[in-house]
Amino acid sequence: MPYDFDTIIPRQGTGALKYDALSERYGRPDLLPLWVADMDFATPPFIMEALRRRMEHPVMGYTIEPSDYRPAIIDWLRRLHGVEVRPEWLSFIPGIVKGIGLVIDRFSEPGDKVIVMPPVYHPFRIVPQGNGREVVWNPLRELPDGRYEIDFDHLESVCDDRCRILILSNPHNPAGIAWSHDQLQRLAEFCHSRGILVISDEIHSEMLLHDRPHIPFFNVSDEARRCSITFAAPSKTFNIAGIVSSYAIVPDDELREKFYSFLNANELDEPTIFAPIATIAAYREGDEWRREMLKYVEGNIDYVHDYCAERMPLIKALKPDASFLVWLDCRGLGMSHDRLCAFFRDDCRLALNDGEMFGPGGKGFMRLNVGAPHAILTEALGRIESAYRHLFNS
Repeated sequence: MPYDFDTIIPRQGTGALKYDALSERYGRPDLLPLWVADMDFATPPFIMEALRRRMEHPVMGYTIEPSDYRPAIIDWLRRLHGVEVRPEWLSFIPGIVKGIGLVIDRFSEPGDKVIVMPPVYHPFRIVPQGNGREVVWNPLRELPDGRYEIDFDHLESVCDDRCRILILSNPHNPAGIAWSHDQLQRLAEFCHSRGILVISDEIHSEMLLHDRPHIPFFNVSDEARRCSITFAAPSKTFNIAGIVSSYAIVPDDELREKFYSFLNANELDEPTIFAPIATIAAYREGDEWRREMLKYVEGNIDYVHDYCAERMPLIKALKPDASFLVWLDCRGLGMSHDRLCAFFRDDCRLALNDGEMFGPGGKGFMRLNVGAPHAILTEALGRIESAYRHLFNS
């Protein structure tokens, strides 16, 4: 039986950030929330059943890592990406953003520089700055078709001997780019030759659309293996962000010893009781659910793209290679940042992420989460169209 992605599930009052923080984040609670990157689909039944089975036991004491935890991850990565990962390369981490902070703390000093390639996921900026590091911008180069590529010429010009870390979004958030092997290999050569550590955030790597391949950064070359720490998780794909289920992949012996000894000494590599259970269930039983979910998301993306092109041509929806996030180019509306935010919040009554939060290059853009029942998107696009027509007919 196919899985159900059409049912609208009320989430208000459950502590859901996406819904219950609207007043705090947007100043009004009556918005349709299509912002923070979790989906409004039910968590898969096989994950819920695995959690229920554990909940049936009345003792929630200290636990050990289940024997199938690492094999499940290894088999999944082999099946999905065609890569071989050794058990010792893996470690649980207490969240990817937290993992970025831990790497920055372990591998750099206050005053060191961290390279970030905007527009990109805003914690890439917030975490280094909050830890006393200097953020160096290497903005992506926008191509004529609205897609992006890494600007290696600019990277060369801004990189100096104080640059210690580069944070990579692979696939890219918010634009959903699946980086090519050539771009990743060139980045690995650049960073390895200068002693720069690459943190590759690959949380959307399981959500490649239209059968595109994902290329793990560590797998593009020997240089990439020697200069990278990769983070991944089942949380986006299987909608379990509330269960911290992230893990690291570190092929290099020296990097692994330095990072994992730090995690171990502080018990940061010890997962909560439910994280391995959810991960094993997702990776052992989730192939069919993932395929059906991606087909549904692909349909939503096509719907948004075509709707904008046909009815609101001044808003261009960039089709992502990966994820359930659509990067809306609203520069054609000719609005200031504040007016654009007000347009979507007050005129359309939607909660979206504004482009400026993603750094240089984000002005005039909005990020739309399409991981929702089709009826929700229909309502959202209708609201945008109504405000759009009022704007240009007034």
